[in-house]
Amino acid sequence: MALNIRGYAAQSATTPVAPHPFDRRDPRPDDVVVEILYCGVCHSDIHQARNEWGNSIYPMVPGHEIIGRVESVGSDVTGFRVGETVGVGCIVDSCQHCAACQTGLEQYCEEYPTVTYNGTDRRDGMPTYGGYSERIVVNDKFVLHIPDALDPKSAAPLLCAGITSYSPLMHWKVGPGSSVAVVGLGGLGHMGVKFAKALGADVTLFTRSTNKQEEAKQLGADHVVLSTDAEQMKGVANRFDLILDTVPHQHDLNPYLATLKLDGTMVLIGLLEPLDPPVSAVSLIMGRRSLAGSAIGGMKETQQMIDFCAENNITCDVEMIRIQEINEA
Repeated sequence: MALNIRGYAAQSATTPVAPHPFDRRDPRPDDVVVEILYCGVCHSDIHQARNEWGNSIYPMVPGHEIIGRVESVGSDVTGFRVGETVGVGCIVDSCQHCAACQTGLEQYCEEYPTVTYNGTDRRDGMPTYGGYSERIVVNDKFVLHIPDALDPKSAAPLLCAGITSYSPLMHWKVGPGSSVAVVGLGGLGHMGVKFAKALGADVTLFTRSTNKQEEAKQLGADHVVLSTDAEQMKGVANRFDLILDTVPHQHDLNPYLATLKLDGTMVLIGLLEPLDPPVSAVSLIMGRRSLAGSAIGGMKETQQMIDFCAENNITCDVEMIRIQEINEA
C-alpha cells in the first residue's frame, strides 16, 4: 500500500514552497522506509524549485541532504535495523549494471542515476520526491549509515557539499605534501578546506572578499590569497598540485590556471554553466595542466567520507530552521 506523506512542495517556478500531501510508493522487499529528522537546504534546491536549469517537474518536493531514522525495512534488507540513524543523499537508484555502477561510481551511471527529487523512478515511472517531507522510501543500496559520533543535524550537508568536495581530493590522491587551493568559501569551499587540511595538505583559499581571512584560517587554511590582487596572484604562480573551484557562476578561470604546477589539475565542482571567458589553451599546453570536473560521489565513497568525518570530528556549520520557515532560508 502506498504511503500518504505530508511534505512541502513548489507547485510552479513562481510560487513559494507550501504544504503538499503526496504518496510514496509501496515499500519493496529491498527498500528502507526512513522517518526524516533533518534535511539540508542546498542552493540547487532553489535552482530547481525556480526552474533555473529548465528541467523542473511540478509539484516538486526538494531536498537531497536527508538524515533520518529507519522506520521499517523490506524482507530482503539485512544491512539496516529499525531505529538506526541513516542518511540519503543526491541519488536513490542507478542502473547498477553499467561500467560506472559496477565500479561504485553510481553518480556517473551511463543510463543516468535516479535523483532524489525532480526525477523519475526507473522501476515504476513515478516522480521522485525529496526530503522536505516526513518520510522517504529508498532502495537499501542508496542508504548510508550515520555513525553515533556524528551530530545528525550537522551531518546532513555532508551528503551533498561534503561528498562533492571530498571525492576529487580522493581521486587526485591529495595527502601529506600536497599543495591544494580552494576557490570560494561557500558551502563547498568550507568543506574543501576542512577535508584538504585533514588529509595533510598545505591549503590556500582564493577569495575575492577581504573579510574571509579569519574564517578561512579557523577552518584550517594555511594561506589566504585575494584573487583580485594581481601581485598576490603572481606570488603563487606555479604553486598548486590541485585547485578545487567551488564557484557556482561564470568567472575567469585563467588567473587560477596560472597558479598550477606542471601537471597540476583544476577541478570544477560548482559551475554548471558554459565557460566564459574562454580558457587559454596555451596555459594548459605549456604547463601540461588539466581542467576537469567532478560530481558528488558513489555510495561506497560517500560512506567512506562519512566515516572519515566521524573519525576526524569533521562536521558542517549549520543554522537550524523549522520547515515552516523554508521560504526564508
